[in-house]
Amino acid sequence: MGHHPIEIQGLVKDYGSFRALHGVDLQVARGEAFGFIGPNGAGKSTTIRCLLDLLRPTAGVATVLGARDLANNPAIRARIGYLPGELVMTGRRTAREHLTYLATLRGGAGRERIEPLAERFGLALDRPVNGLSKGNKQKVGVIGAFMHAPELLILDEPTSGLDPLLQREFLALVRETAEAGATLFMSSHILSEVEAVAGRVAIIRAGRIVDVEDVRALRERAGQHVRLTFDAPLPAEAARAFAAIPELSALTIDGARLTALLRGSPDRLLKEAARHQVTRWSAEDRNLEELFMDHYRQTSADAGGEAC
Repeated sequence: MGHHPIEIQGLVKDYGSFRALHGVDLQVARGEAFGFIGPNGAGKSTTIRCLLDLLRPTAGVATVLGARDLANNPAIRARIGYLPGELVMTGRRTAREHLTYLATLRGGAGRERIEPLAERFGLALDRPVNGLSKGNKQKVGVIGAFMHAPELLILDEPTSGLDPLLQREFLALVRETAEAGATLFMSSHILSEVEAVAGRVAIIRAGRIVDVEDVRALRERAGQHVRLTFDAPLPAEAARAFAAIPELSALTIDGARLTALLRGSPDRLLKEAARHQVTRWSAEDRNLEELFMDHYRQTSADAGGEAC
């Protein structure tokens, strides 16, 4: 234990009679950008709060940067940047005062980055935090997590409350931080967000890790919804040719319209489509909920039809 920045073994968390985590095991390597995805309520925040010693697990061990007792280890905490899923900020302290106070707790680390990061994210530093919108509070949280250049960043649903432009800016900051050598652990229910920064991803469902794999393989397996419209109804031999493409499933041809699920390379589909006059085309990444449903169906089938 201890040679990985994050090591979780057999983590169980009960709330009364409700079991939120069922023996979670995870390892994140030094310098790795790791995604932690699952629907809301799957156990992402509970895992992270146990990891940071904000919650005590019912069973199992969570080790961060070689330490288990973060609550009494300020030196280790100062090496971590944490962005919680729900930021609670009250009081009349301004954003600048709040962030300067954080820097002081960390021995002054990051004080010089407050201004440039605030400018980058369009945060007015001299407004009281208790009057800020959710989006502006999130900006304060982002700056607080990143400003001291921590060696480990733990981000829980980090783009919640940020508008799309700032989401892109945030993901750019995450990539820069990863390229500088930090270890990243980021939870999300949005696959494309994790895909933009992570190399590996773990899927959690109902308190259990159901898969850990390379994010590119996950995307390929997730597939795309493809829709093609032709200038005339497809003849029967064309329909048979499309049906023979192994990368396509759930194929439907309705006159001049074709819909299918594409997994893998689009090459054969495009070559076959090019034999006809295409008038409209769309390819849309499947959403994470659909990917989870694939997992549920698979794990249910593996378990002989029982819910997993």
